[in-house]
Amino acid sequence: MARRLRTPFLAALAALVSAAAATLTFAYPALAAGPTAAFTKTSDWGAGWEGRYTITNGGSSTISGWQVAFTLPTGTTLGSYWDATVSSAGQRHTFTNRSWNGTLAPGASASFGFLATGAGSPVDCTLNGAPCVGGAPPTTTPPTTPPTTTPPTTTPPTTPPPTTSPPTGLPKHALIGYLHTSFANGAGYLRMADVPDDWDIVNLAFGEPTSVTSGDIRFQLCPVAECPTVETEAQFTAAIRAKQQQGKKVLLSIGGQNGQVQLTTTAARDTFVRSVSAIIDRYGLNGLDIDFEGHSLYLNTGDTDFRNPTTPVVVNLISAIRELKQRYGSGFVLTMAPETFFVQLGYQFYGSGPWGGQDPRAGSYLPVIHALRDVLTVLHVQDYNSGPIVGLDGQYHTMGSADFHIAMTDMLLAGFPVAGNTNAVFPALREDQVAFGAPSSTSAGNGYLAPAGVQQAVTCLVRGQNCGAYTPRSGTNPNFRGLMTWSINWDRFYSWEFRLNHGPFLKALP
Repeated sequence: MARRLRTPFLAALAALVSAAAATLTFAYPALAAGPTAAFTKTSDWGAGWEGRYTITNGGSSTISGWQVAFTLPTGTTLGSYWDATVSSAGQRHTFTNRSWNGTLAPGASASFGFLATGAGSPVDCTLNGAPCVGGAPPTTTPPTTPPTTTPPTTTPPTTPPPTTSPPTGLPKHALIGYLHTSFANGAGYLRMADVPDDWDIVNLAFGEPTSVTSGDIRFQLCPVAECPTVETEAQFTAAIRAKQQQGKKVLLSIGGQNGQVQLTTTAARDTFVRSVSAIIDRYGLNGLDIDFEGHSLYLNTGDTDFRNPTTPVVVNLISAIRELKQRYGSGFVLTMAPETFFVQLGYQFYGSGPWGGQDPRAGSYLPVIHALRDVLTVLHVQDYNSGPIVGLDGQYHTMGSADFHIAMTDMLLAGFPVAGNTNAVFPALREDQVAFGAPSSTSAGNGYLAPAGVQQAVTCLVRGQNCGAYTPRSGTNPNFRGLMTWSINWDRFYSWEFRLNHGPFLKALP
């Protein structure tokens, strides 16, 4: 998201049917107070399913780490996974906590998820060597040497796995916009009280760090000298409350073009959590938007698996957002607005590559999205300020067309192999987690598309109609979340073209 009109700095390199699913939980009586691991099949689409284990510390002392091991029957294979690392020996799979979810105080819980192909369910589950439901260790002697790691294989499903969407308080199809709050830009300042009611999510732009690596995020209203019509903080806060009473969500957006945030240390991560919490609490906000651009995210050499990131700026960001989610609970709204370079380009290139030499930022948002997919509300990639990107059809797609919006969004709704590796497939997101971003006007960013073109793309993604030459691999997506724009201010400057066209259009969708 740009403060000011800019050219696409990434142009040089830029070359998971929704349905409510039954939730099957395998529940057992606790045999003894202590740690337990409960399995839930969160969705099942016939040829495969999505599973989740929840580890709960029912004991009286803190757990400093956990391992959950289970066997999948012959004919059922493990696919992608998240929120844990895995090692496999044949059909036996051992999941180990990540750095941010291994320590569990008494009463606390953590979870990890995975995809599987086939009809079988996990058997012979152990948690730290004892049965997952509590009791004595199994009679089988565990191996004395670590199991050999076998990379799991998976084929993307032809349609997204059906899952049950959590309640968000958002309409089925939402209009999302960024509000220039801490600066005016050429579009001028717009008071929160004057933001029209059509906007379902208002992202406050921007919270920015005191320095690139400090993790200390600050947010303030635009200075009077730059924005003579700026409201007082009391008026601003009252206007936020009024929006929330109407069911709207107001989020703090962190980053933007100028706000480089690199959480290189755990100290910076902790500072990030403290400072962001202070802003959320001060204004009573609904959650957080991550708009990291530029050099905020990158992957160190050798960090080649999006399911198991090791780069500190990635791992610490995931950990920080996890902590914020735990602090604010189920009502916490999390959105992300990466550029195509950091997401869809990962279909071709991921980090510096197996031999080095590539841009280390390529696809670097993928591990963040993947690790947080269980708490992610909406991902709205910026389909602008982008170079050409290869879609699932193997063709290059160029911004400023319905084709670009369709192809880029389809990648998120269908899933894709990262860097062409069919053993490392980024699973499809739920339909309700996916929107796309478009400039509100020619002045807002490169890649502007008139309303008719934007609506053609949405119609294709939702109904499978008027798709042009591109056939979505994800099929139809009736729960597609909606549209994001940069920005509300620029939309006002151009007589509300985006809002007046797309607000009613989205609301009219089934």
